[in-house]
Amino acid sequence: MEITRHFTATTVIIYKDKALLHMHKKLGIWIPVGGHIDRDELPEDTAIREIKEETGLEVKLYTPDITPAMPDVRQLFRPAHILLEDINQFHQHIDFIYYATAQTDELHPQDGETSALKWFTAEEIKNLDGAPENTKVLALEALELLST
Repeated sequence: MEITRHFTATTVIIYKDKALLHMHKKLGIWIPVGGHIDRDELPEDTAIREIKEETGLEVKLYTPDITPAMPDVRQLFRPAHILLEDINQFHQHIDFIYYATAQTDELHPQDGETSALKWFTAEEIKNLDGAPENTKVLALEALELLST
């Protein structure tokens, strides 16, 4: 049987010393916000769109400043990670993982989006039942890089 792959963008959002996760409606697990990359959409644009839809937050994406300025091309936001995730035995996601900071912790998800959003401290993430191990690792890394 053939394995299908979709491109996705996921963002761990940090506000002060907390990371935002949401309870996925179908999977019943705590994960960062994100979704599928639409045709002709850049991964960073997907990240921002999904954040706006799922949380209502305005964020600043984190990208390491490690490349020289080049006037003839546009440097895209570099994801913190690009992961190959097994969704089931026949489907995988190639997931662009971004980190971002928010200026507020007030959430305003659009209609139809989950309202099961919660800000977690590092200690709460370490002890969080119902979150995949990779979610914990990513959230803790983002907190270490971006918490204030």
